[in-house]
Amino acid sequence: MSEQEQDNVPKVEDREEGQDLVEGDGSTVPSKNELKKRAKQAEKEKKAAEKAAKAKEREEAAAAAAANEPDYSEGLYGKLPLNQSQEITGRERISFRTLNASRAGETVLFRARLHTTRAQAKMVFLSFRQRIDTVQALITADKDKVSKQMVKWVAGLDAESIVLVEGTVQKTNEPVKSTTITDCEIIISKIHLISGIDSRLPFSFEDAARPESEYEKDDARYNKVLLETRLNNRVFDLRTQTNQSIFILQSAVTGLFRSYLDSQGFIEIHSPKLQGAATESGASVFKVEYFKGSAFLAQSPQLAKQMAIAGDFERVYEIGPVFRAENANTHRHMTEFTGLDLEMTIEESYEEVITTLDELFLYIFDGLTTKYLREIEQVEKQFPADRFKWRTKEQGGTLRLKWWEGNELLKAAGVELDPFEDLNTENEKFLGKLVKEKYDTDYFILDKFPLAVRAFYTMPDAKDSRYSNSYDFFMRGEEILSGAQRVHDAALLEQRMKEHEINPESMKGYLDAFKMGMPPHGGGGVGLERVVMLFLKLNNIRRASLFPRDPKRLEP
Repeated sequence: MSEQEQDNVPKVEDREEGQDLVEGDGSTVPSKNELKKRAKQAEKEKKAAEKAAKAKEREEAAAAAAANEPDYSEGLYGKLPLNQSQEITGRERISFRTLNASRAGETVLFRARLHTTRAQAKMVFLSFRQRIDTVQALITADKDKVSKQMVKWVAGLDAESIVLVEGTVQKTNEPVKSTTITDCEIIISKIHLISGIDSRLPFSFEDAARPESEYEKDDARYNKVLLETRLNNRVFDLRTQTNQSIFILQSAVTGLFRSYLDSQGFIEIHSPKLQGAATESGASVFKVEYFKGSAFLAQSPQLAKQMAIAGDFERVYEIGPVFRAENANTHRHMTEFTGLDLEMTIEESYEEVITTLDELFLYIFDGLTTKYLREIEQVEKQFPADRFKWRTKEQGGTLRLKWWEGNELLKAAGVELDPFEDLNTENEKFLGKLVKEKYDTDYFILDKFPLAVRAFYTMPDAKDSRYSNSYDFFMRGEEILSGAQRVHDAALLEQRMKEHEINPESMKGYLDAFKMGMPPHGGGGVGLERVVMLFLKLNNIRRASLFPRDPKRLEP
């Protein structure tokens, strides 16, 4: 260091109060204040360490003392032996749906999933779940029945475990906001583990059940569970209250479908799903090995329904699987779905079929909104949407448009269409938007489709053979039913087959049914999952399918 540089270094006596001294080698000597600060910090850390050590000693001592204490709750908690149906007590187990404050003071027994736990000192707050219902519970250590060991064991239970609980119903002073049952809670006296968690959960239940809108507010804070992740872990995903509600509603649709048609003189049939020929087009069927030959998975029960009509069944319906080998990776297509199909004889006009189908849908819509409003509201919490709207009889009934009327609506909005070309998905949705704006309905019927775009068994229109006696039903701008009056004359049917390049000999058994006399008839086919998706506005059909099958998914 030069003399000039040495002159610039402050001497000890010249330093300010907090200034460090720089040595000749560049290192610094702490000031007195800095030394005092360091000493204080060291003393603070020493005391903290001593305090932590003492706390640990007390904890270990308490644990040792607790271990040595007699457990007077023994038998009131713990893991149950494997259920091999070895014990039948006959005791009633309650459903959460029956729980409310009017049962205060009752001792109840129930099986449920452990939804959440929150330990506080000598007590644990819990919530239990049965399907879409949840209830709050509390366990507190006391000197009579509930030991510290029991409380500690309960606090260590994993969420999603299945437990058997006995407790007393207690009315709450204030509504419980975190559970569906708000006016009462359970004071636990016994709790046993039936089935625990042996593997790590794929995502949190809370994330899976969170409303979609929450992700938009603060995407960084929440872990969004993608649909692909949900479907890869479908069993766990199905436990959410939203999914429970979706499939209760799906079951309701089939129940209402069956109930209405039974009341109208229809009978339920069960047709084979293995067929010797494709019913509509060879490009969209699954071909399978069948002993020394080949077979096809049924695209619909269409042929069987018609042959049942030839067998004088008059009115038939079926609920069953439908297979489509279409490589369509869209929000509304699957390779296997559940079909709701019906077929009926016609006395004078195919309008009879349209009316029956329309009244069927109105019956379903009304049944869902009057009997299953709770489930609809549960779905809306996670998937907020405008409630599905339709026109009642008092409002003039369902909107029915002819094909050319639908085309005129589109043309007036600037869409140029070939009048004899089928609507693509984009134009279907746009037509639905136009209908909603003009008629304030999410549900309507489009009639008189061009004959060229319909299946070979479709009856041509009597006045203009370019059109047909066929129709589609729409929900929120998407087709959910396709139907028609069928060709019942054997000669015309054979001609239509040839026009569609189908060899009549390949469908001899079907054609023979018409040669023995077939009454005029018509019907339609509905996609169950599509109806549920559109009624609830789930935006993807896979959400309405228990275990979806599409071109990229065969598991789980």
